[in-house]
Amino acid sequence: MSQLFFKKQFFAAIRDGTKRTTIRRWPKARMSAGHDVYAPCIGWLRIEGVEQVTLKQLGEADARADGFESCASMLRALQELYPDHLTDGKQWFRVLFRIEELIQPRTRRDPPKMSMF
Repeated sequence: MSQLFFKKQFFAAIRDGTKRTTIRRWPKARMSAGHDVYAPCIGWLRIEGVEQVTLKQLGEADARADGFESCASMLRALQELYPDHLTDGKQWFRVLFRIEELIQPRTRRDPPKMSMF
C-alpha cells in the first residue's frame, strides 16, 4: 500500500478540496496516475497525475493548489523541507490528487473502536 504523508497544517485544506497538489522531491516518480494512496489521518487519495517540474516552473496557481497563500511562501516551505535539494541528486515532482474516501477524524474524546471478534 502506497502512502502519502502530509503535515497536520494541511489536513483541513485536503479534506475541503482546496489543496489538490503536493510538491515532492524523489529520485524518480514513486506513484502514477490512476493509483490510490493512503494519507494517514485523511483517507484515500486518487493520484490524477505526477509531473516532473523545476522550481522555476512553479507559480501562484501552483501555490494555491498546494495550500499556500503565495508562490514565495511555498518556495520557502520547500527550501525548509528539502534543504539539500541542490546536491541530493533528486528531482521535483508535482503530484495531483483528489479525495477518494475520507476517514472521520478522531477527537481525543472518541474511544477506540472495539470489535467483538
